[in-house]
Amino acid sequence: MYVDSDFSSPTVTHIIPKGQQVYGVTSLGDDVFVVLRYSQQKIGVYDANTFTLQRYIAVPGLGDFPLGLAACPHNNCLYASDSDDNIHRVDLSGSNALMKWSVASVPRGLSVNSEHNLLVVSGGKRKLQIFTTHGILLQDIQLQVNMEHPFHAVQLSTGQFLVSHSVSLECVCLVGVDGAVVRSYGREKGSQLTQMHHPTGLVVDRKGRVLVADCWNNRLLVIDQSLSSAHEMSVRVDEGLKRPFRLWYDQSRRRLYIGELSGGRVIVIDHLKDFAASQV
Repeated sequence: MYVDSDFSSPTVTHIIPKGQQVYGVTSLGDDVFVVLRYSQQKIGVYDANTFTLQRYIAVPGLGDFPLGLAACPHNNCLYASDSDDNIHRVDLSGSNALMKWSVASVPRGLSVNSEHNLLVVSGGKRKLQIFTTHGILLQDIQLQVNMEHPFHAVQLSTGQFLVSHSVSLECVCLVGVDGAVVRSYGREKGSQLTQMHHPTGLVVDRKGRVLVADCWNNRLLVIDQSLSSAHEMSVRVDEGLKRPFRLWYDQSRRRLYIGELSGGRVIVIDHLKDFAASQV
């Protein structure tokens, strides 16, 4: 286990109980937001200290298959994507005011970049789209044809993107602003350290290490900044990880959230300074 003299050891501190498949998890301040498959058009809000359910936010039109979730502290809002190719924006200043706009087909992955804009991955059209907080399209980037099913992306300070994708190639790629792959990790489907099987959620630590939910291998992989090597982060939790799908890293709390498909849990890991730890 990773140990630092200034920090407690990373450990699983809480598990939000089993439910439906977790399709999205994020946090903002003292609120943790969770959206499930068959969500009944609502987003659950949990207390970040006690992990008790506080309330639900109704999002009409969200449907049974919400495909992504992200929060923006700068704009004090929450974003959710649905299977009808829409983004739903929820104002969190107290009104819960809603707006929505259309995006490219199958908006699977959402994240917020350093300029407080929303990054949307189109799984159906192989695109990265960047929108302002009120839905104005700023960038529309076409990905390469061999990136058949992109799932999630984050934008780096360089302007480049990290993108997870699968099917014929199972990879995490560094992608330029022109959509071309600069370098990648992984290739064929498998369970070796050099392979993945349905890489989904991505988060990045302060050192540039990439944590990826290797969903069908029931594990988390830490890939180094150069995308040249990886190690497994072994999470010690009852029954092991069950299809880890969504990840959210709250750097202010040094806390990682893992949303599962098969397990239907949100697993919370605290005291995680970075992703150097091999066991938590």
